[in-house]
Amino acid sequence: MQLDPQARAVLERIARANLPPYPELGPAAVRELYRETRGRLGAAPPEVANVESLHAAGPAGAIPIRLYRPHGSSADERLPALVYFHGGGWTFGDLDTHDVVCRELANLARCAVASVDYRLAPEHRFPAAVEDAIAATRWLAREADALALDPGRIAVGGDSAGGNLAAVVALVARDEGAPKLAMQVLIYPATDMAADTPSHREFADGYVLTRDAILWSRGNYLRSPADVADWRASPLRARDHSGLPPAYVVTCGFDPLRDEGRAYAERLRAAGVAVTYECFAGMVHGFVTMGGVIAAAHHALYRCAQGLRQAFAPAAR
Repeated sequence: MQLDPQARAVLERIARANLPPYPELGPAAVRELYRETRGRLGAAPPEVANVESLHAAGPAGAIPIRLYRPHGSSADERLPALVYFHGGGWTFGDLDTHDVVCRELANLARCAVASVDYRLAPEHRFPAAVEDAIAATRWLAREADALALDPGRIAVGGDSAGGNLAAVVALVARDEGAPKLAMQVLIYPATDMAADTPSHREFADGYVLTRDAILWSRGNYLRSPADVADWRASPLRARDHSGLPPAYVVTCGFDPLRDEGRAYAERLRAAGVAVTYECFAGMVHGFVTMGGVIAAAHHALYRCAQGLRQAFAPAAR
């Protein structure tokens, strides 16, 4: 594998900035820094038909949701919907850091995208984010008619920690029989909290997501080491992966999470789930939010959107 020249330029830019490691900054400072860097690295936000601020009923109060309707759609057009969970190690990231990603997915897949502002750690530890993700998905399915959405065409997706949450929501929805999901889009997902694979060791430092940052995020999120074995934290450890919705799984060649993302795709396929797996060999973790400086970000989102279009098509139902 060779590092993509644009990804290499991002790494050089990060090295020149010489910022303190996340564990030294603390959650509040990391959240602000992440917002700033996504703004600098992200693409210009594409126009969509409508953006609406909503609130879903959650176990600890209202969950903010930002609902996007794709460019060219009408207000009363019944659209399929993607429930999207942002990345950020369950500790940082928000509706703004992933605004461009959600806009692009809405336009490319021609679906509504509901971006979920779930509770963050360490203020709200596991399983708070999981509970919010499940509650937001159930709420969207219940309110679909009122929102001009199709309750029979709902998918879940997310990147990194958000991919973890999407995978868990898919497992819970299968076990409970509702809502019936059309697809799961897992972009470089965290699937095993053990963080013990060759890629974790090979790319421990110097490739955006460091091992220190992973352990720091995990420490913020989990209540104790015992949570590592809980499938709601480590969906790779679920006993049964059969009967899940089709999956599109994206990994990066230079990412500590590469191997566990691939392992999840393989586990799904072995359980009889339809899986499309794609490794962007020259990319680094987080690249889909860097569309202003990495062209492959748009290609990856296009590929995910094509998968959604197929899953939402009448013939797939």
